[in-house]
Parts: sequence; C-alpha cells; structure tokens
Amino acid sequence: MSEYSPRYAYEDFTIGSEWPLGSKIVTAEEIIEFASQFDPQPFHLDEAAGKASILGGLAASGWHTVSMFMRMLCDAYLLDSTSQGAPGIDYVKWTQPVLAGDTLTGKTTILDRRVSNSKPSLGFVKLHHSVFNQDGLVVCELEHTAMFSLREPAK
Repeated sequence: MSEYSPRYAYEDFTIGSEWPLGSKIVTAEEIIEFASQFDPQPFHLDEAAGKASILGGLAASGWHTVSMFMRMLCDAYLLDSTSQGAPGIDYVKWTQPVLAGDTLTGKTTILDRRVSNSKPSLGFVKLHHSVFNQDGLVVCELEHTAMFSLREPAK
C-alpha cells in the first residue's frame, strides 16, 4: 500500500503568490435547489421575484456563493494539500449579485504565514480570496487564516 503525499504543504504558500481557483457556471436549478433548502427568500427561488428585486434576476444566496467558492478552492489545491482546516473566517463580503448563467472564477492571494510556536509541525497561512463573474467584477471576497502541516518540520 502506498502512502499518500499531498502536493502542497505550508512551504508552498509563499507571501504574495496567487493561486487560481478555476471556474464554475452557475445554473438556475442549483440556485433554486440551494435556496429551497437553506435560504428560501423569493429572489433566490423565482426569476420574476429576482427581477423585481434590486438583484436584477434570479440570484444565488450569498451562502451559496461561498459554498461554490469553497468547492472551487477544494478543486484548485486544498484537496491536494496538507490542510488541517481553519479556525474561522475573518470576513466575507458580497459585492455583486451572482445570477443564473454567471461564470465564476477566482484567485487566492497569500498575505502572510508563520509556523506555530506551540506546534512546530503546523503553519498558519493568511489568505485573501476573490471571486469574479464573467465581466471581471468581484462578486465575493473572503479572508481567513488556514492551517497547513509542514512538509519538513524543524527538529
């Protein structure tokens, strides 16, 4: 049996580097499905209600947007990393509505990093994430610290 070795570890997250997150097409069906379960406001469930709102169309819940971002993040690098989770989110900001038919892309920027004082095999990486629509407009921004195991911890 071979031992799995993730491609990305703490050492790979250098300050100032940017990591692309790929793309995601947002469908009306998934907006309605998510909203039906978790955020059943009319503008997330019905095209006419969305058009009548300030959102301008059938709009994804902000929480759905964050969920789609999380999937993009996992697919881009997180699932092939030494990720140990995160202690929380510093902030999330929705800046534009995400509408049915939008294509989302994103990027992660590494802001800072440090090795844990109490657990020298663990590093903390401060991340800023931006999610864009097909017009290049930022639709969501997030910032948090993630924890990654070191590939080669100091002895």
